[in-house]
Amino acid sequence: MNRALHGITCLLLLAALPAHAETRTWNFRVFLDEREIGTHSFTLRMDGGERELKSEARFQVRLLGFTAYRYLHDATERWRGDCLQALDSTTDDNGDREKVDWRGEPGVCALSFAFWNPKILQGGPLLNAQTGRFEPVTVTRQGEESIELRGRPTLSQRYQLAGTNLAIDVWYAGTQWVALELAAKGGRRLRYRLI
Repeated sequence: MNRALHGITCLLLLAALPAHAETRTWNFRVFLDEREIGTHSFTLRMDGGERELKSEARFQVRLLGFTAYRYLHDATERWRGDCLQALDSTTDDNGDREKVDWRGEPGVCALSFAFWNPKILQGGPLLNAQTGRFEPVTVTRQGEESIELRGRPTLSQRYQLAGTNLAIDVWYAGTQWVALELAAKGGRRLRYRLI
């Protein structure tokens, strides 16, 4: 009797789970110029038209054995199709803390800097997950390039997203996001490389 009850309970639990949920991940090593300073990971869970993206960044720059700079960022984005519905984030930018609790307006299709979604290449205002502000962005196709991906040269398409005080280069191999670079303080470059 107990074995039969256990079997029925397991079947009911399995039936309650979404049958078509899918998860994708992007794990990046992050470099300041040529020096590795941390990681940034993205996990996208898709269930029909619903999507949830979790993002976690951990950077640390050490000089002479001391932490000169630290960056911690966690965000959760909820999407319906290609439209952002909600964004919650916390950021510690070397002691400066920010929290975002953003909710979309009905009938308005908003986008964030969701590099995993090639739709952002259409440009327009994009929501900054750290500040909660929309940034005007124009996108320019830069051409094909071969970049190193997991130790192998890979043909990719480079785009530049530009805005007020903003210039981000992003690479796609087909529709797969594979790299990112942006300017950092002091004329340095912050580089993301897919693990």
